[in-house]
Amino acid sequence: MTVTRDQILDELRRIGLPGGGDPVSRDMVRALGIDGGRVRFVLEAPDAATARDLEPVRRAAESVVAALPGVESVSVILTAHGPAAPAARPAGEAPSLKIGRHPTPQAPGQSGPQRVAGIDRILAVGSGKGGVGKSTVASNLAVALAREGRRVGLLDADIYGPSQPRMMGVSKRPGSPDGKTIEPLVAHGVTMMSIGLMLDPDKAVVWRGPMLMGALQQLIGQVAWGELDVLIVDLPPGTGDVQLTLCQRTHLTGALVVSTPQDVALLDARKAIDMFNTLKTPVLGLIENMSLYICPECGHEAHIFGHGGVGREAERIGVPLLGSLPIDLDTRLAGDSGRPVAVGEGPMAEAYLQIARGLVAGGMA
Repeated sequence: MTVTRDQILDELRRIGLPGGGDPVSRDMVRALGIDGGRVRFVLEAPDAATARDLEPVRRAAESVVAALPGVESVSVILTAHGPAAPAARPAGEAPSLKIGRHPTPQAPGQSGPQRVAGIDRILAVGSGKGGVGKSTVASNLAVALAREGRRVGLLDADIYGPSQPRMMGVSKRPGSPDGKTIEPLVAHGVTMMSIGLMLDPDKAVVWRGPMLMGALQQLIGQVAWGELDVLIVDLPPGTGDVQLTLCQRTHLTGALVVSTPQDVALLDARKAIDMFNTLKTPVLGLIENMSLYICPECGHEAHIFGHGGVGREAERIGVPLLGSLPIDLDTRLAGDSGRPVAVGEGPMAEAYLQIARGLVAGGMA
């Protein structure tokens, strides 16, 4: 007997919250997933201070769901949608720090890529060119990993074209309690940060290389990421200053390269792969996006951008093909609405969960 979503929500409605209501009526339940007898979901509090007081609620939620017939294991993650407002600063006030400074040199005695405190693994998601769906893959993969019980961060390092705030449904400006540390936001169980949250969304970023490098250094080193199993870094397209800075200054677990199957996209994907190899960053696998189109009316499959090219490239260079993702209208609509398709149920959510499970099983996330 398989437990149902409605049964789980009914049990969660029995749990009272401080101040009244329950996790369902207060819209705190996120990313509820059922895989056979495995149940996982996120309880999302409005801020970090509230989240700290809700650990008994998390334990109660885990207990009542575990008692349901057919449930073999339960994973409940407690997160906060936004940081607690600092006492010395009015709520919503912008942090008094400058983003886009020139990079600072490494401390005496340091050389080469450095680990980031509290983060076990860092995965860079790159592509040789724009328009292949790299940012969509990065956001959905982060959500899918969170649904698998991992503590996940998402860094939008596409300085010129930050899209993760829109895709993850966040717009609040991050706080800074001391003018130095940046408090990230949390959405769909993922701790996330983007320069798009720090700047006017209608203004172009007109910076030279040193400012890009300094901004990336701040977004990695000054953000209070906390304890993470994995940080997903959504890189800009191409092989420029941001990629060079990240690989030379930060210890990366490896890179995932996204491409469509067409030959022109693969030409540029090979350049991205060569860049990572040159910078001694292991390429852990390839993801083929826009692999095919399935007509919603008749079910006919059309390979608009070709098919299988990324798989053949993965075989040629000796790395796994982590997944093949179709062109999908729901994925686009979900990204535009700020609720990635991996949050819900259905074939696309399952496709991303399969990629996430492969990364976890391989020790990469």
